Amino acid sequence: MSQLVSTARASVVVAGEALASEFQPVYNPARTDEVVGEVAVGTAEHVEQAVAAASAAFRAWSSMPVQERAAFLLAAADELAGHVEDLATLLTREQGKVRWESVIDVGGAAKILRYYTGLADRLAADEVFRQDERGTIYVGRRPVGVTGIIVPWNSPVYLAFLGLAPALLAGNTVVVKPSEYAPLALGRILEVLAAHLPPGVVNTVPGGAEAGSALVAHPRVRKVFFTGSTATGQQVMRAAAGNLKNLSLELGGNDPAIVLASARIDERLVDELVRAVFTLSGQICFDVKRIYVHESHYADFVEQYVAAVDRIVVGDGLDPRTTIGPVNNRPQFERIQGLLDRTRTAGATVHTVGTKLDPVGWDRGLFLLPSVVTDVEPGAEIVGCEQFGPVVPVLPYQTDEQAIALANDTEFGLSASIWSEDREHALALARRLECGSVFLNVHRLGASDMSMPFGGFKGSGIGRGHGMYSLDACTELQAVADYVDVSGFPGPGPR
Repeated sequence: MSQLVSTARASVVVAGEALASEFQPVYNPARTDEVVGEVAVGTAEHVEQAVAAASAAFRAWSSMPVQERAAFLLAAADELAGHVEDLATLLTREQGKVRWESVIDVGGAAKILRYYTGLADRLAADEVFRQDERGTIYVGRRPVGVTGIIVPWNSPVYLAFLGLAPALLAGNTVVVKPSEYAPLALGRILEVLAAHLPPGVVNTVPGGAEAGSALVAHPRVRKVFFTGSTATGQQVMRAAAGNLKNLSLELGGNDPAIVLASARIDERLVDELVRAVFTLSGQICFDVKRIYVHESHYADFVEQYVAAVDRIVVGDGLDPRTTIGPVNNRPQFERIQGLLDRTRTAGATVHTVGTKLDPVGWDRGLFLLPSVVTDVEPGAEIVGCEQFGPVVPVLPYQTDEQAIALANDTEFGLSASIWSEDREHALALARRLECGSVFLNVHRLGASDMSMPFGGFKGSGIGRGHGMYSLDACTELQAVADYVDVSGFPGPGPR
């Protein structure tokens, strides 16, 4: 393993310096008795120091021409691109995901930085909004200020950089709080990024609730990107109300897939829906969480789907034979087990299938075989919640109206998919779904293009990310009015 990951420690790093802190171990979810590294326990005092450093760096960084900022970010991307392989191994060891998933996650740092630097010209100059005999009105984007980015454990690098890259390009300085469950690869990547930038532009405070709460409530933090559960997002909103922070909240999802009567139930469709549910062991916000199948296809679909899911191999993510890895952390593991137990008790049929790669070492890890649930009521807990694990209920429906009503009957509204051979019909139904993204005949990683808006309706969040939508979220619009003739404006005249 390269020197970049020889010491797996995620420290509090402020203005390029590691601060003294307590540390706690980070365990391998595939072998929970194995310590992968250690993570700092960030405190409110650490957050105070990080925000002070970011505030001090803000004036110079925000005043820099956007193309100069882009050059800094490109240099960091070039270095990070050379460390994908070794950092992907580290990420799999701490997070549990299979290695190809970690390569995509870690590789996202350079990919996203390069993408956003390509949008630099869009920030370079104010636009002329209106020009006439009265004068000229300009509209430009101005950086918001110190930005807090709170990162979840499922895709820590990719999701961090979806906030970091647009925030930095727009001229903001940043404090990042990695999750204590997957801080190591991201922590090292943030150190590399920070080393390419002026001191204080990027600061890192790993930790749990204390660090997160302090960051959200800090009066000098003007913007917060938060990705996580809806319940925690509500807490973030309450804490941010103290100084009316600008918020981007990407929250929970309970994404439905609707298989129409016009769909062809073949190997391609079935395999796509296996990927849509079980990639990253079901721990993706816009994974499919429930499948509705027209009654004419239901029995055939369930038979083919359970057979396809049965081919999944569960094991250590570093083993190339593994299809899906373990659940990331014990609280989530126990939550999913409890959910399945209650589902069985309620009378549903739980088809637990798949293969244990290492039956002898199975109990050392947080492994769960995949489960397909049938004979379940639409209002059941497992249908209405965000399972966030290798579990999916499959339900029949009779009419399009019923399918749309069932899909929309949720507090969530992140994504959905419609599966059909009749694209015009599918498009018409897609526009009736209450969610931020709808996909036709696909629903997995890669479907949400970097340039299209991503975010949710209802309890799935506030705001939109990706592309120019993220740059909008990282800036405030400012109008500058340069009038040469104000004679027509109302007001009392001179005495």
